[in-house]
Amino acid sequence: MINIGKNIKLLRRRTGLTQSQFAESLGISVQDVSKWENGKAKPQVDMLKKLAIVFGVSVESLLDTSVETTDKKITN
Repeated sequence: MINIGKNIKLLRRRTGLTQSQFAESLGISVQDVSKWENGKAKPQVDMLKKLAIVFGVSVESLLDTSVETTDKKITN
């Protein structure tokens, strides 16, 4: 199963962004970010590229099924 919510939360924290700052940078609500991170919703396909740009990772990293793998990509 895709852990995109966990990956978003991990990446957001690694970049030092609050949910509010992150939401503002994407032009979305804090509630949207919270829903993603808690697994209650997933970002729309067109949002994935924006997320990848904000985090400086590939879309594939966001969709990675292992949070540890994403974490390794961030630290390298």
